Amino acid sequence: QVQLVESGGGLVQPGGSLRLSCAASEFTFSRYAMGWHRQASGKERELVAFISSGGSSIYYADSVKGRFTISRDNAKNAVNLQMNSLKPEDTAVYYCSAGATYSSGTRYSSVYWGQGTQVTVSS
Repeated sequence: QVQLVESGGGLVQPGGSLRLSCAASEFTFSRYAMGWHRQASGKERELVAFISSGGSSIYYADSVKGRFTISRDNAKNAVNLQMNSLKPEDTAVYYCSAGATYSSGTRYSSVYWGQGTQVTVSS
């Protein structure tokens, strides 16, 4: 059974940093693009970032560009999201997903989902 397990969430002050990790198992990790999404209370889930299977294509939502960095380690079956300069509006449940890119690597579609980890940015 496919498993995606997020970790690293928590409470952080505005301007602080967090590093989210997602451990994947029971599927061929290196063949899948990976994404991070978030869902704030009362809002729809949004795509934050994705990275192609080989790491050559990376996308960031405008709201996090320059502050967040997605990376993957195919040897460890893991994908990470480094979040810097956090803002209160970054508060959300963050989800890891596995999927595929299309449209020449500019779009991403999720197939598998993790359970999410809460990130709260507050003073």
